[in-house]
Amino acid sequence: MLGLRILLIQILIICSAQAAVKGNWKRHVIWNGLHNNVAVAADFTGDGKIDVISNAGSITRLFVAPEWKQFIIGNNKDHTFIHGETFDVDNDGDADFIGARYQPGLIVWFEQPNKNSTSTLWKARIAEDVIIGVHGVLKADVNNDGKLDLLANSAQPKGRFPDSAVWLEVPTNPLTADRWKRHVFAKNDAPGLSHYLGAGDLNGDGLLDITLAAKGGAQDKSGKGEWFAWWEATKDSTKTFKKHLLPGKHPGATNIMPADVNGDGKLDIIAGRGHGVGLIWFENPNWNIHDINTDLMSPHCLQVGDIDADGDIDAVTCAYVSRKAAWFENDGKGSFTTHIINNDQAAYDIRLVDMDADGDLDTLIAGQQSKNIVWFENPLRNP
Repeated sequence: MLGLRILLIQILIICSAQAAVKGNWKRHVIWNGLHNNVAVAADFTGDGKIDVISNAGSITRLFVAPEWKQFIIGNNKDHTFIHGETFDVDNDGDADFIGARYQPGLIVWFEQPNKNSTSTLWKARIAEDVIIGVHGVLKADVNNDGKLDLLANSAQPKGRFPDSAVWLEVPTNPLTADRWKRHVFAKNDAPGLSHYLGAGDLNGDGLLDITLAAKGGAQDKSGKGEWFAWWEATKDSTKTFKKHLLPGKHPGATNIMPADVNGDGKLDIIAGRGHGVGLIWFENPNWNIHDINTDLMSPHCLQVGDIDADGDIDAVTCAYVSRKAAWFENDGKGSFTTHIINNDQAAYDIRLVDMDADGDLDTLIAGQQSKNIVWFENPLRNP
């Protein structure tokens, strides 16, 4: 009898761990090798196919689709990046790469060569090297001038901008500029080891507000972390923004992204406790908290988008302690169902990208503990 009871418990544990997968998300391996924290995707070679750039072991690599042949575009012992972005920094019609180092703080942009992106190292230039604790970067048009800027945090409680966050304005000529122009939107009011950023007009005034989260925990000597918050934009975006703390105490808070979850025309906020457990969403305007998932451990990345093409906003993450990639199906009213994409994948970074140009959003993952870069093919149009 005892043996049968033990067997039933084991079966329940296995069934719980191997949660049901909705659709067959085919796994494509781009690279196996080293711990890496970031992977971004764009057509870097101009052939119409989506390529990938990642950074591991202080080497920045370009992987060219569809065979994923590897080219080293950066090799510098100081370039170990925790996060990154991609956009056309120098306005020459191709995608460049931006890498962010945590400490000492450093943001570097890599200029894609005009002739052949695979034939030489890309020229690397410093955008910012004063802020300390750059854990997240995000492209956004902060000052509404039609040009992309770069958000970044200064998460460490030291240096010229302790416990702060900034946006960086791309210079008129980034090829010759010494540094990008820094504007501090969160001045000394983002303590507790902040992580990732989001952007959107949360109060409907036509200005771009900014979201941020701080994990807190044992490494936070201030004891002021474990929060999600948003900063209300001022009419003069070069001035500091007004901070609004969101309700609750959230151990391990890391990711926070605005999105209209319930289809009422107002931007809500989807958030993840990447050094804790689970994901939630805050309902605008009173910021009531709703659960999305209550058991994934360390979902240290987040993207939002219409994954199943049904007209509402879904979400996706990969939890490095649970070692699960998962997407969260929205019913259109803010009730989410968790679907497992893969049961053996860790990540620090995740992106929703149409990797195969078939019209849906696939999932690109930089696996830090998995020591790989993979993408999972969205099957939901053809389940």
